[in-house]
Amino acid sequence: MSESIIQIDMDNPVEFFGPGDKYLNHIKAIFPTLKIIVRGNLIKLIGEPSEIVVFEKRMDLLLVYFDRFGKMNEKAIVQIMEQDDDTLTRGTVQKEDVLVYGRHGKMIKAQTPNQKKMVESMAENDMIFAIGPAGTGKTYTAVALAIRALKNREVKRIILTRPAVEAGESLGFLPGDMKDKLDPYLQPLYDALRDMLPTQKLLTYLEDETIEIAPLAYMRGRTLGNVFAILDEAQNASESQLKMFLTRMGKNSKFIITGDITQIDLPRHKSPGLFQVQRILKNIKGIDFIYLNEKDIVRHKLVTRIVQAYQKNKENEN
Repeated sequence: MSESIIQIDMDNPVEFFGPGDKYLNHIKAIFPTLKIIVRGNLIKLIGEPSEIVVFEKRMDLLLVYFDRFGKMNEKAIVQIMEQDDDTLTRGTVQKEDVLVYGRHGKMIKAQTPNQKKMVESMAENDMIFAIGPAGTGKTYTAVALAIRALKNREVKRIILTRPAVEAGESLGFLPGDMKDKLDPYLQPLYDALRDMLPTQKLLTYLEDETIEIAPLAYMRGRTLGNVFAILDEAQNASESQLKMFLTRMGKNSKFIITGDITQIDLPRHKSPGLFQVQRILKNIKGIDFIYLNEKDIVRHKLVTRIVQAYQKNKENEN
């Protein structure tokens, strides 16, 4: 006999197990020789090792179903918990393709070859740079990877940051305190999170700082351990700022740095750190550079044409 413990990540396990443990009892009936004990968010299993392995795989898929649709029913339990091994394998492969299930069951995947390279590289490296034009899904894919790591308990926190550089507009004239001034600038990060997490879950994460969104200057002097950190719009970080951020990395952490070198808002006397870092760090083990292009653009088709037109104009000027 062996023992195993599964920890489920949800605010209200009653919704998963059903009123009066209705769905839990249905699961127990499918595995009559396996002793299943539930205490809050923990499921303790006692039984034969082979049966525990099968149960854990199928419970994982059942949790994916619940995460996707936000509800449970007996039909889903039967289909998932009683499926044969071939179907189980296919379901596991499909699950691995999905980075995270967003709101209303939306499946969030890497959609383009270079987005898939980001996902594959993150599995092999602790720090990656995703460089490419607007609309290529750099930030969105990075946030999805961060949410997945948090849900899988690979990290304890997510930190999302951007350089507070004014893109032709003055933040000083905006009303409110510093947070009020900066929140609109950080809006793309909020947008990605809202697409991937239920509203209440996101609010909880922001309140207890499981997810922290802050300007780059707030990272100085910190050690970021057990976190998945994303530096967005890194083309607007100076050489010293980028070095500062990269050296914040603590143990058991993942870093993604995204940037578009065609849209730099830094003052002319400041050199973007993203140019320098490609030369200095390109051969360091554990660091990878992924370059996205107009073929990776997932926005309106006009965005692709706009990027191509600007690129052609730059080539003509040169």
